[in-house]
Amino acid sequence: MVTAKGEESDIVLGLGIGADDYVTKPFSPKELIARIKAVLRRGPLKDEPSRHERIARDNVVIDVGRHEVHVDGEPVTFTATEMRLLHFLALHPGRVFTRDHLLSRAIGDSTYILDRNIDVHIRAVRKKLGEHRNLIETIRGVGYRFQDERE
Repeated sequence: MVTAKGEESDIVLGLGIGADDYVTKPFSPKELIARIKAVLRRGPLKDEPSRHERIARDNVVIDVGRHEVHVDGEPVTFTATEMRLLHFLALHPGRVFTRDHLLSRAIGDSTYILDRNIDVHIRAVRKKLGEHRNLIETIRGVGYRFQDERE
């Protein structure tokens, strides 16, 4: 990200929304080239999705890299928040997460959502999963989990 905004809060926000680097004006062309080379050294984007980008379970395929979910072979549209929530839970099958944990880890700090709003998002995800809604379990008094394959 190249910008004239150099306040700490602007830098934190820029990096928080996905920037690989943050360069404030004025900058030298040599510095910009050095920063670009540093990012490129991290490696090219892989053609193959990582094992975390694509998760398949019970005829539900979550492909976060393509922002696609297929249920029984049919594409289903998910909002960005629903996708992050479903993907996060599916990455950790069997593990129970509290609403607060889901807010901070799956939703992120850049969005203002109350902890009970997680229930609304979970309900929407379950509805879109149709017959496979039981993949997301409610653990009464604690939170939610993605069903473990062993169960």
